[in-house]
Amino acid sequence: MLATLRAELAAHVPAGARIAVGLSGGVDSVVLLHALKRLEAQHGHRLSAVHVHHGLSPRADDWAAFCVRYCQRLGVPIELARVQVTPAGRGLEAAARVARYQVFAALSVDFVALAHQLDDQAETVLHHLLRGSGPDGLAGMPVERALPGGRVRLLRPLLSLPRAAIEAYAVREGLSWVEDDSNLDPSLTRNYLRRQVLPLVEARFPAWRETVARSARLCAEAAGLLQQLARLDAEAATTQGGLGLEALRRLDRPRARNLLRFYLRDQGAAQWSQARLEAVLDQLLGAGADNRIDIALAQGRLRVWRGRVWCVPPAPSTPAEPVPWRGEHLLAFGAGCLRFEPAVGAGVSRARLMQAPVSVRLRRGGERLQPDCARPRRSLKHLWQEGGIPPWERARLPLVYAGEALVWAAGVGVDCAYQARADEPGLLIAWVPACR
Repeated sequence: MLATLRAELAAHVPAGARIAVGLSGGVDSVVLLHALKRLEAQHGHRLSAVHVHHGLSPRADDWAAFCVRYCQRLGVPIELARVQVTPAGRGLEAAARVARYQVFAALSVDFVALAHQLDDQAETVLHHLLRGSGPDGLAGMPVERALPGGRVRLLRPLLSLPRAAIEAYAVREGLSWVEDDSNLDPSLTRNYLRRQVLPLVEARFPAWRETVARSARLCAEAAGLLQQLARLDAEAATTQGGLGLEALRRLDRPRARNLLRFYLRDQGAAQWSQARLEAVLDQLLGAGADNRIDIALAQGRLRVWRGRVWCVPPAPSTPAEPVPWRGEHLLAFGAGCLRFEPAVGAGVSRARLMQAPVSVRLRRGGERLQPDCARPRRSLKHLWQEGGIPPWERARLPLVYAGEALVWAAGVGVDCAYQARADEPGLLIAWVPACR
């Protein structure tokens, strides 16, 4: 136990890092916290615990109280986090996991250590196999990965140890723990596998855990190679965030599917089933350059525009009324902000801008601008089209007005009548879509 933990800490955790153990009160997490406490001085990490109170069991309060008492005995600080679990089509177990991981990602630590072990890994791989998962699912659980946001990393340092070794450590050290009644519920697939199926497998194949885990490592290698291939294809096929339809068509079907899956994941879209991925790929491969394809994602839409596929995020909340500018360097506007930088002989003429109240507004339709003094005034719609601004972005872009005169438009620039002359004090205006 301790030798395995020392090796995993040396491989993944720098000295001085903050580790929070996800403490459920079960034997695995109790052992993990105890062993990491024993190694704290030797390795130099800073240890704490977190218990997520899901409120799903009548004994949930008792489990939380046990975790607090246990941490007090060990001298380990603990954080209790109460969460509201709402299935919303995901199932109770999946919803609880999502809520739990949201708590983990918000902790002020470097690592959250979870006590998944070799049996858990093998059961996970078999569960995914029975659901028809591909290499990603059959790779099982990684030892280390980043949580959403990238600040906190998840660590599973016991993945190479069987459940029996962990239980033996607990007995040897005289530890106590709690039992989750849901582990006895045969209606849950994992419990059915653990109690009904796997004892029969073990009778014939005693080393099944290790061999399944080895297969998982091979699948993880294959999944990594597929991801590398998709990344290479994406570099050639993606411009300004859009995935080229022609580049997608040039690939054979498995490779195109691999690229689309990678693109969706890279854009933060939820993973689709194989059937839905195939159906959407059929739509995209048969689409024209400006087909009005509009597919719902968990967050946002998938659209086709100018021969490219785009993941369009949900429209941010933007002010319906004009927002006054009173000389600030940064002006918050919707999900982003406008930056005003002083300049000489460039940008907006400060003197002419300040002749009327300055405000920032959204497009209403019919606006015209003359960014090139040698060309006539033109509609903002056509200027944005020329600039390659996608239609869904145009309704979110800020416009700067002096009184009722349009002075500056994001993605286009300054109107001729307001451009600073040589040696004249000016303002460089820049739109930062996500500056908060």
